Amino acid sequence: MEAKPISAFPQHLTWEEIKIHNGRGQSQQQWLVIDRNVYDVSTFSKLHPGGSRVISHYAGQDATDAFVAFHSDKALVRKYLKSLLIGELAPDQPSFESNKKKSLLEDFRELRCTIEKMGLLKPNYTFFFMIFLHLLVLDIASWLMIWYFGISLVPFLVGMAFFTTAQIQMGWFQHDLGHCSVFRKPKWNRLLQIIVINVLKGLPGSWWNHLHNQHHAKPNCFRKDPDLNMHPLLFSLGKTLSVEVSVGASGQR
Repeated sequence: MEAKPISAFPQHLTWEEIKIHNGRGQSQQQWLVIDRNVYDVSTFSKLHPGGSRVISHYAGQDATDAFVAFHSDKALVRKYLKSLLIGELAPDQPSFESNKKKSLLEDFRELRCTIEKMGLLKPNYTFFFMIFLHLLVLDIASWLMIWYFGISLVPFLVGMAFFTTAQIQMGWFQHDLGHCSVFRKPKWNRLLQIIVINVLKGLPGSWWNHLHNQHHAKPNCFRKDPDLNMHPLLFSLGKTLSVEVSVGASGQR
């Protein structure tokens, strides 16, 4: 169902109304809340640049903190949100769901503001340049070792040590690029990420972004965090059934 433009008099909605539009059950619509504004992302979720699952995980919930964390150019994104706006929370409604702890949210937001004021989120270009340079040197050195000295045991082991170290460093470097943490413009982060993960590591960057965005959207949330999808073989302790029951409520997170 297409989102309807908001009128001059915004529709006031309650959390009870918003929660049933979670894309599951009888209603296939997906509503979410950002800064007390309610948006219908039912159609837009399929076009969402970060992937449909990331935004769908917040259907029926407050997504304010996730919106702030995932979007560096918020002014640009808000232009697209205007057409999805269908109302706002009623004045007597809290800004977040009843199952969230107010003091915890306030502490988190205060911590983020403190980190931003300290400049800890600003990238150090010299640092990232040296990271990229040293992983290139290690990767080239690994192949030169085999080419020049042959495949006898010692050159092979040394070459493997260089190559393994380079591959590990590439993994972490493309991780920062995937988070758009190196350059201010997302397109430059994406371009260099493609070079690092697609070309140098031989893995699809889109696959990694799709899974890792979900991980940070719903970390350690069972059935929403792909890092837990290897369950029950990995990342589960104790009896499998008890683990599933204990986190069953996470479906509402």
